[in-house]
Amino acid sequence: MSKFSRRRLIATGLAAAGGVAGLDVAAKLAQKYGLVPPDHGGIYGAGETLTYAAQRLLTRHSLAREFPRSYISARPFANEISPRDEAFDRMKAGGFADWRVAVDGMVARPRSLSLSDLKSYPQSSQITEVICEEGWSYVAEWIGVRLHEVLDAVEVHPQAKYIAYFSLDKDWWDSMDMADALHPQTFLAYGMNGAELPVGFGGPLRMRVPRQLGYKSVKFITRLTVTDSVKKFGKGLGSAAPEAGYAWYAGI
Repeated sequence: MSKFSRRRLIATGLAAAGGVAGLDVAAKLAQKYGLVPPDHGGIYGAGETLTYAAQRLLTRHSLAREFPRSYISARPFANEISPRDEAFDRMKAGGFADWRVAVDGMVARPRSLSLSDLKSYPQSSQITEVICEEGWSYVAEWIGVRLHEVLDAVEVHPQAKYIAYFSLDKDWWDSMDMADALHPQTFLAYGMNGAELPVGFGGPLRMRVPRQLGYKSVKFITRLTVTDSVKKFGKGLGSAAPEAGYAWYAGI
């Protein structure tokens, strides 16, 4: 049986289980095939599992829509951020020359990368939409380096399953599975609309995950940790989002 047919069969089984035998059976099927999200427990756990498993099976290689330049929003909404501290202001005044991103965990060659280091990788851009769970959205051009370029350089161990990524804001972090980490549209973005990434939009460095809701695109990135489990981070739910009542996987 081809890989695609096998995935179709599993997905069909998941959907049938969700509709006929209940979400509990669907969750067990997802467990069998290793498609269980970190926040699978709790009252919504079976539903979260069904959503994640079905999307991974059917849309693993799908692309977020990319727009022509004429669609770029004239007044993109930056959303509220906490005031930055004096150390951040000093780095900003110095053009963020002292900004560093640690890349550690299950890698052969851990690194501490400056913005200049990141800009030495092949530059990519995309014009995609940020969609917020609160109901607003905007289209912007994002400029940066594909995350997989950085991961290739540090030589990720084959047992790795997730990338946990952390903000300068100590209360905000997230993670993604390797399918999203290696996806060509997943960026470490340092530019926006032809200029440096503004602080209000997460500058100098923001994760950009266009196949998921906006809260997965964490601002002010300072660390990437490659891991085989996210249980050791925070409350073990995969990110700060489910700790606040949102889903870990926010596919759109």
